[in-house]
Amino acid sequence: MNTTKFFKVLFFAITFCFAGLVNAKIKLPKLVSDGMVLQRDQKLKIWGQADFGEKIEVQFQNKKYNTVADNSGNWKIMLPEMKSGGPFRMMINEITLKNILIGDVYLCSGQSNMELPMRRVKTLYPQELTNANNSNIRFFTVPQKYDFKKAQNNLENGSWEETNPQNIQNFSAVAYFFAKEMYQYNKIPVGIINSSLGGSPVQAWMDENSLKKYPEYLAEAEKWRNDELIAQTESSEKALSKAWYAELDKLDIGVSNHWEKSDLNDSDWKKMNVPGSWEDVEKSFDGSVWFRKEIFLPKGTEKNTAFLNLGRIKDADVTYINGQKVGNVTYEYPPRWYDIPAGILKEGKNIIAVRITNGSGKGEFIKDKDYFLKISSEKFDLKGEWKYKIGAIMNRPAPGQTFIRWKPTGLYNAMLNPLTQYPIKAILWYQGESNTAKPQEYGDLLSTMILDWRNKWNQKDLPFFIVQLANFMEAKSQPTESNWAELREQQRKVSQTVQNTGLAVTIDIGEWNDIHPLNKKEVGKRLSLQAQKALFDKNIIADGPVYESMKIDGNKIILSFKKGTDDFSKVSELKGFAIKGNDGVFKWAKAKIEGNKIIVWNDEIKNPIAVRYDWADNPDGNLKNKNNLPASPFTTE
Repeated sequence: MNTTKFFKVLFFAITFCFAGLVNAKIKLPKLVSDGMVLQRDQKLKIWGQADFGEKIEVQFQNKKYNTVADNSGNWKIMLPEMKSGGPFRMMINEITLKNILIGDVYLCSGQSNMELPMRRVKTLYPQELTNANNSNIRFFTVPQKYDFKKAQNNLENGSWEETNPQNIQNFSAVAYFFAKEMYQYNKIPVGIINSSLGGSPVQAWMDENSLKKYPEYLAEAEKWRNDELIAQTESSEKALSKAWYAELDKLDIGVSNHWEKSDLNDSDWKKMNVPGSWEDVEKSFDGSVWFRKEIFLPKGTEKNTAFLNLGRIKDADVTYINGQKVGNVTYEYPPRWYDIPAGILKEGKNIIAVRITNGSGKGEFIKDKDYFLKISSEKFDLKGEWKYKIGAIMNRPAPGQTFIRWKPTGLYNAMLNPLTQYPIKAILWYQGESNTAKPQEYGDLLSTMILDWRNKWNQKDLPFFIVQLANFMEAKSQPTESNWAELREQQRKVSQTVQNTGLAVTIDIGEWNDIHPLNKKEVGKRLSLQAQKALFDKNIIADGPVYESMKIDGNKIILSFKKGTDDFSKVSELKGFAIKGNDGVFKWAKAKIEGNKIIVWNDEIKNPIAVRYDWADNPDGNLKNKNNLPASPFTTE
């Protein structure tokens, strides 16, 4: 062999070996990464992938652990139980993982009220965001994906983040306030894995086996395994939506005539009070409407930044000040909070212009919300008279959307199964709004899901803490049926029949005009009480009065409550109770506290058979214990 040929052979041999080494590099799941929080006092699984037969060595806290990748390239190493502490380093072959803590890890899941980030509550808790700085509280936010074909084992991306003013903006508010309370309670590091998606029903978080009793859900999951159908549906709906909005923009005379301009002559525009609905004074329609408000500001205004709060608007808005766009929101739920840069506002007259697009239902500025402009510490109230003019009326509502991401099994496969190898302390669950159309089945679905998740984590008593749905929608003058009340009842029953569960009652901290109430700090606190009691100290008072049994005594019903929760807070008049007679009709009832019992009656009902408490979408009951924790809504039926 000549010299040239020899070196070519040697070069290719070295290159091949080097490529083999590169390809042999181990791969770790996203959860096993820098900054992770490992669960204390449990055996810890470290896992990943490599080439078949590759030797894996984990070095952690001065000990070494070894294994070999199997035929599929999978490997795992079990570490012994460890006490809280850190930060630590971990070596896995050539990979160094830094800044690892050992503490308590909680999975937070559900729909939008769990997903809702800290930036959405900044007006309520500004100091919480600016002062957040705790490296012992860490978050891992699971990417929002769905998969109907199979349960995934790994996440596509995601990373552990420490709590600081920059990162906290996107942390789940409920989860953050829970984590903060837990850390303050025992100074143990807290890791939060947030896997939630707005609008998702419980069946989206369940696997196929768990849904065997629900053939309609299984059929739906089977339907959406077809990638071509998904692509066609999404493409068709996107095209229809694009065409509707393009037609609206073309018809809207406000767009072509630039009604956002500050020097527009709006003397012929109509007037109405904000908040409110233009459909109360006009006919109901889908389309667009423009609003303008003139506001006079003092000298020096142009040098200041400002904050514009336009409450909530149904549906979408584009907002301008003095002809310059300052913000927009594309659907009804997010608050209209717009930061105004210096130089947009000016001394004297300023014009706020808002173009609203409403695709279906009643368009309106939502009542009982704040509407103001804030410059430094001075607030300028924007409620009251505005001018308005219709931009365009469409002959049909905006096209609907299938929301494929909410279909059964999809979120379980993509967002839950990849987490099941990671040891955790407990689960927090805030969900149910999307199941209120069929509330009677919710208790069985949730109980089944809890059992399945416990099996997946191989922890038969894995603690599971539920947030009960808050009060919402307009109050009713008479007792009536309520899907929201029924779903709360299902949540209550699950918490009383499934072992090692807890219920954080929020019936007193909702908002009638917002499905996303902002008082997430109290929700986190009540969840933390449930966790502290279940995990650390059985003597902690975590529940308000818990209904247990009833006894009929003439024309009265005597209610008994669980021992330890029957230390009632005294009030001048108990509210929220209704009583049913033989005719099956519920009527408002009087109620009074006698020792550790509550007596309920209505003088018109001689033979009562049942009592309900806070059985409404938005009830006004005031039954609490002396720790100011509310009783859950309930029925004795």
